[in-house]
Amino acid sequence: MAITDWPTAERPREKLLQRGATALSDAELLAIFLRTGIQGKTAVDLARELLSEYGSLRSLLNADQTRFCHSKGLGSAKFVQLQAVLEIGRRHLQEIVTRGDSLGSPEHTRRFLIARLRDLPHEVFGCLFLDNRHRIISFDELFRGTIDGASVHPREIVRQTLAHNAAAVIFAHNHPSGVAEPSSADRNLTRRLQQALALIDVRVLDHFVIGDGVATSFAEQGLL
Repeated sequence: MAITDWPTAERPREKLLQRGATALSDAELLAIFLRTGIQGKTAVDLARELLSEYGSLRSLLNADQTRFCHSKGLGSAKFVQLQAVLEIGRRHLQEIVTRGDSLGSPEHTRRFLIARLRDLPHEVFGCLFLDNRHRIISFDELFRGTIDGASVHPREIVRQTLAHNAAAVIFAHNHPSGVAEPSSADRNLTRRLQQALALIDVRVLDHFVIGDGVATSFAEQGLL
């Protein structure tokens, strides 16, 4: 049976318009993105098969181009559309965090950093630069490393802080392993950076360790 023959309240598009996107299942949201099914299968049927094949919506969204395009009902055009949708989502979060207002919501900051760093296959160390009213100046990815570490140079962080004329900073880096527990090396590095930035009267407000969908805050853990 075609989706158009379903009761109106059960069709994904109509359901979204009536009840909002949060009311839809992963398969229904994916079906809206797919738009059409394949012979003998509706878009919802196809979406369910894809979720079963990949194991989760996140695994499908993170698939590389080769694997994605080899899946039934997908291809280069859908891959391009998906990458555009994902980037729109990331930029939306970045605008929320970096629109020039004072940093009033730690949760928005956490969501933004998770979206930027969670799914990277290598470690990245970044920094949010803030002015003296804690308004965000910029977020910069400063160092890239391997699957289990990145070399961070305090001198470069001091240089970038001065270049942005920042009064405070928030650090963030990801753990590709998915474990968001700060390591002893993370703690030692944070202390070194605090000491280096204190020499130019810049405060370290927090350091987030990004894992698999979670972000551990040094400030909340009493580590600053």
